Amino acid sequence: MRRLTLILATVAWLAGPAAACALGQLLPPSPPIQTPVPSVEGQPIDGIAARIEDDVLTDSEIGELAAFQRLVDGQSKPRIELIRELADQWIVRGEAEAGKYPPPSAEDVDRAYKQLLAQFPSPQEFGSRCAAVGLSDAAVRRLLTQQLYLARFLDYRFRPAAQVDAKQIQAYYDDEFAPQLKARGEKVPSIDDVEDTIREVLIQRDIDTLSKQWLDDTRDRLKIDIMADGEPP
Repeated sequence: MRRLTLILATVAWLAGPAAACALGQLLPPSPPIQTPVPSVEGQPIDGIAARIEDDVLTDSEIGELAAFQRLVDGQSKPRIELIRELADQWIVRGEAEAGKYPPPSAEDVDRAYKQLLAQFPSPQEFGSRCAAVGLSDAAVRRLLTQQLYLARFLDYRFRPAAQVDAKQIQAYYDDEFAPQLKARGEKVPSIDDVEDTIREVLIQRDIDTLSKQWLDDTRDRLKIDIMADGEPP
């Protein structure tokens, strides 16, 4: 389920300040992944990380996703998990494009960009972190657009099946929400005041679970070959 975190976190950014705070706990950046890339007559050749059906996932895609994870989460996942996450994105994108699902608007991308920027002490610090992980501003916006597109499609596809009732809301309030606030010494609001927020949290959990089940089933039917690190085409 962790491989869906980055996609679904984009939806959380648009859900409000509470969700955005979860992304604010950033760890110090780790060094960018340096993947040796062969060249022919001075022109770099992108290595193949994996073959999926009649398509390929490249080493540059792996490196870019790793850099984006370091920017957002403070650290990147191991290479095998990055490949799996890109394979999952390949599956979701194929379904979304086949269904002619519309891309996010420029306004939505700007909003997500501003919410990401707000997780850093200053725009200068954000720029320094982007430079440290090797991402340009244009690359960050492009990756945000992709993440937002995939997250919204998963929400569109699985939200109708995510059913939450009053008993589930009460159980979450009693077992998770209220105890966490009490442990921090904070005032616990009434369930009526947070019912809609809790409902959305539980819906997102269901979407996450349903998405994982669908991706696992779909991935098992695909031919995916993982290559050695830096294998040329």
